Amino acid sequence: MSAIHPDDPALASLAAEGRVVAYFGYGSLVNKRTLRTRFLGIRKARAMGWRRFWLPRPDPVPALLSVRPDETADVEGVVVYDHADHLPLVDEREAGYLRRVVLPERVVIADAAPFAVPLFIYEARRDAATASEVGATILQSYLDAVMQGFLDLYDEVGLRRFVAETEGFETTVLADRQAPRYPRPVTLTLREAALFDRLLHERGARVRPAE
Repeated sequence: MSAIHPDDPALASLAAEGRVVAYFGYGSLVNKRTLRTRFLGIRKARAMGWRRFWLPRPDPVPALLSVRPDETADVEGVVVYDHADHLPLVDEREAGYLRRVVLPERVVIADAAPFAVPLFIYEARRDAATASEVGATILQSYLDAVMQGFLDLYDEVGLRRFVAETEGFETTVLADRQAPRYPRPVTLTLREAALFDRLLHERGARVRPAE
């Protein structure tokens, strides 16, 4: 599966008019169950030159996934095609991140649309600390959504790659699965829950009961 939902019939014509932009999603956007907006199109993709990591935020806000420049790494996720006039809203939502242009040679898009549109990625500072370096907490309900998305899109091999290659997992995971604090929670199968928990344990995460 490369397209998460069917393209909007107007995608090609809007792109021809210069009214489409794209941006790279590397967190919850990979899971179609978390989407509250129907985009013009969304595809599996890989961007070269960035590394994903857990970015701490001011306590008590949990860490979120981000990326930073790293010429030795690449990151799997999705490319979202959206209305160009939505970009200011995306910038507002991603406040605190830097919006960077992704050059065509830096991305591989599955079943890429047959037209070129500006493609962006939101990155953190190169010297930003990871969650594990400062002891920041990861929210299990958010992580469940991301891991389920990677399992669906990239199978277990891709999920394991996500866990292995994302920096900052060696920190506390707040176990809120039964009473999710993430506003777009997902429901896991027993197999998914067991797999996710095992991968986190192997990665060095420390699960702490929610208060």
